[in-house]
Amino acid sequence: MLLILGGVVLVGALLLAGVFFAAKWHYGRQLPSVAAIRDIQLQVPLRVYTRDAKLIGEFGAERRAPMRFDKIPQRVIDAFLAAEDDRFFEHPGFDWKGLLRAGFVLATTGQKSQGGSTITMQLARNVFLSPERSYVRKFKEILLATKLEHELSKQEILETYLNKIFLGQRAYGVGAASLVYFGVEPDELSWAQAAMLAGLPKAPSRDNPVSAPERAKERRNYVLRRLRDLNKISELDYQAGIAEPVTLKFSLPLVEVDAHYVAEMVRADMVGRFGEAAYTGGYRVTTTIDSTRQAAANRALRSALIAYDERHGWRGAETRLPERLLAETTLAKPSTQGLGAFLDALPSAAGLVPAAVVAFEPGKPLQLLARSGLVELAPEDYAWARLSAKKPVQRGDVLRVRRDGERWKLAELPEAQGALVALDPRDGSLVSLVGGYDFLLNKYNRVLQAHRQVGSGFKPFLYTSAFQFGFTPASVVLDAPVVFDDANLESAWRPENYGGDFKGPMRLREALVQSRNLVSVRLLQAVGVDYARDFISRFGLPKDRMPRDLSMALGSGTFTPMEMARAYSALANGGFLVEPYFIDQIDDSRGQTVFKAKPKVACPECAQMIVNTSGRIAGGSMAPAASGAASANAPVAQPSGEGLAPRVVDASYVWMVDDILREVVTRGTAAQAKALGRGDIRGKTGTTNDETDAWFNGFTSQLVAISWVGFDQPQPLGRGEVGGKASLPMWMDFMRAALKGLPETVIPKPDSLVAVAVDPRSGHLVANDTPGAVPENIPAERLQQAQTEAQQAPREKAVGEDDLF
Repeated sequence: MLLILGGVVLVGALLLAGVFFAAKWHYGRQLPSVAAIRDIQLQVPLRVYTRDAKLIGEFGAERRAPMRFDKIPQRVIDAFLAAEDDRFFEHPGFDWKGLLRAGFVLATTGQKSQGGSTITMQLARNVFLSPERSYVRKFKEILLATKLEHELSKQEILETYLNKIFLGQRAYGVGAASLVYFGVEPDELSWAQAAMLAGLPKAPSRDNPVSAPERAKERRNYVLRRLRDLNKISELDYQAGIAEPVTLKFSLPLVEVDAHYVAEMVRADMVGRFGEAAYTGGYRVTTTIDSTRQAAANRALRSALIAYDERHGWRGAETRLPERLLAETTLAKPSTQGLGAFLDALPSAAGLVPAAVVAFEPGKPLQLLARSGLVELAPEDYAWARLSAKKPVQRGDVLRVRRDGERWKLAELPEAQGALVALDPRDGSLVSLVGGYDFLLNKYNRVLQAHRQVGSGFKPFLYTSAFQFGFTPASVVLDAPVVFDDANLESAWRPENYGGDFKGPMRLREALVQSRNLVSVRLLQAVGVDYARDFISRFGLPKDRMPRDLSMALGSGTFTPMEMARAYSALANGGFLVEPYFIDQIDDSRGQTVFKAKPKVACPECAQMIVNTSGRIAGGSMAPAASGAASANAPVAQPSGEGLAPRVVDASYVWMVDDILREVVTRGTAAQAKALGRGDIRGKTGTTNDETDAWFNGFTSQLVAISWVGFDQPQPLGRGEVGGKASLPMWMDFMRAALKGLPETVIPKPDSLVAVAVDPRSGHLVANDTPGAVPENIPAERLQQAQTEAQQAPREKAVGEDDLF
């Protein structure tokens, strides 16, 4: 009988073993490979930084801050082991004692228990298996746990678990959770805080200290008891821990620099490179943005738009409080939950805080309630709005206020918009970019997306084409009325100067300094529209957006601020076309560099002399002869060597324009910029018809900056809102900070230019000691003919003087 019983037991055991190994073989085939186990990918968000390592953006659904095992504090390790698996360093991946307890509970109560899951089993379930609760999944869990223990060290398993585990509030891992809940790094956690985090894996939603503080506290105290029972903390530590109040201090990764437009540019670029993996692959992108200059650009643009608004008067209250809230809102009751929620729901705008009026009497402080409490504006702080008994504000009106030092001032959401972009002309790196008042208010990036007429900011490129054609700064062109009949137009075109006046024959230097429209139109007529379009496209300005008519001379073409920055970079660097870029380096989650920018750089000292241009002829007034003008596509010698930007314009022509733009700043339409106290600033204002667009395009040899002000739906900014008034102050505020500490530098005068003296009226060469003569520089190749023509004619007629048009 015993033999039969023994035989039955043996057969049963063999059958069970067979079933076990068959199941192991069957389900084992479904387990992930060793490579997959070692390559567990944490969904780490994309993070974007400035060149000086300050955070400007983070993109991803999960909050993570992965840590290496040797950086995880022992206090945190002890807390999680006490809560989840105190025998972690002893078992082979599954804890048979825990499994027996879970089985006993099932047999005696009929209830399935979560007990028995080790940290290794939890990791296996969370990373590789479905969340279903079944015996098959539990069996797979055990198999995979043993495989993990075989392939990975205990430290590797625990590191992955502590970085992977979900702890509520979109936080994955202890690194992110300690910041999200307590605003500190893991090594700064107290025992009570570490215990609270360790209590979350079991039920991160149910035991969350945000939504269920009492349950979270109970769970924390349980973990503290476990730590005491395991002799990880003393009785004194335990008593101090349970007495510690639950104090939360949310601290998401702080954006250290407001460069949201740039962060969005990076996000779009990264998705183009890596697809959806860009959001989860833990990429770290270092941009070319300089944090100090970016902050200066933000301040400058916002200040300019606020100043514009104040010049044009207050438009009225943004909205009103609902009657229910109005009844609750009094000075005696300065803060209500309802008021705060109402104000928080209004559009966010950088520095412009919504507040509700509670009391107003003309000539006395204006009293408002903001989210933070009572705000008082002295009469001078709202004087620009001209509030009075006839133009009052009412109790319950919602206004905006802004900080100005220690004071609050009345403000309003801007309707006009702006853009500011700055490039390093030596390699095209983006230094700063602001695409509008506030990205969170309006995500439209005007630097890249706004194609606007550029007005007189286009003239330097027209003049450069004229210099290649054969003109010089001393060439004389007529500034007088002109009428053009065009069958394509409803009426004759009568271009005018901005002030409506005329100054007669003018040297091109003076015409550009004073931004004379009629001279530019006649100059384009002399050069030829097609010639100019071909030549100007060298600056990177799309030819198809330059109109094929004489209006092009006045900047009727449409370009973005970024395109203008690139074009002006060629003037700033001596004639080289650089390619703007904003991503300097991309590192993956392991810190390996997967991309490093290699921009082509402008190198004037590397460039060879321009090819022979002896066919270019200068007239007696430095105007071109009727024939022999240089081709718009005349070749330019290229610098040798890889990594160098192409030279697209002769250095002599660039220098002549650069020298005139210096005088635009010292005595022309941008004379305000003299206040910066630098001698290396060049620039050109730009204003379009009816003051619809206001530009300033300025640079030094180290930095190009373009500023623009206008409405998104084009409409006049208002009489007098020209580039020098609406846009130049923004540019100056930015450059004042951006150039601080930088020495003055200018592009060197090419050897191909010679200094001469000219008659200021005729443009003829004269002796250096001639009374009233002015200095000028012209290409050496034109010197001899200029001398000959000066002797042959006492006065050369100005271009346009014979009414050629």
